[in-house]
Amino acid sequence: MVRYAEPGTVQWVDSGGGPLVAVPETVLPFWTGADGEETASDYDRACEVDGQVGLLPVGDGVALVFGEEPASTAFLPDQGVFVRWSAADSEAELLAGVPAALQVAEWSPEVRWNVPGPVRLFDAARPGNADPGAGQVRIALAPGRYAVRAARVQPGPETWLGLVQLRRLA
Repeated sequence: MVRYAEPGTVQWVDSGGGPLVAVPETVLPFWTGADGEETASDYDRACEVDGQVGLLPVGDGVALVFGEEPASTAFLPDQGVFVRWSAADSEAELLAGVPAALQVAEWSPEVRWNVPGPVRLFDAARPGNADPGAGQVRIALAPGRYAVRAARVQPGPETWLGLVQLRRLA
């Protein structure tokens, strides 16, 4: 489900309890979610990702999996970062903590993600060809290779968040 805060603010994607994925639009029809016909569905494969982020092949592309916890997630294009809401009294409080969190984050090792263009962020249990307005957010990434790293940060006494930063490589 996509949650909208106040008009003009970020769009949050929620999970039904499992991981979220960012799948390139070019391979959306190949993401079967929990409905896969194989022994292990795409959702099952996403649940097996160890760590805060991981990569999974989808068709001739690669999806980015947001692991560890089913936190509400939004993309902040100005910072090139996905923000994962672990704990905060309000969206404003959480977003206000992002700049400080970026400064003090202890990042996990990077993974390299080749992106052919825009991706869709959604619950890994949903098929990629589901109605785009129903629980998906489009992230307008430029085609290219990205370094992806993640961190958990506590920028305030009652605020915890996850960060997944994308850095475009030359």
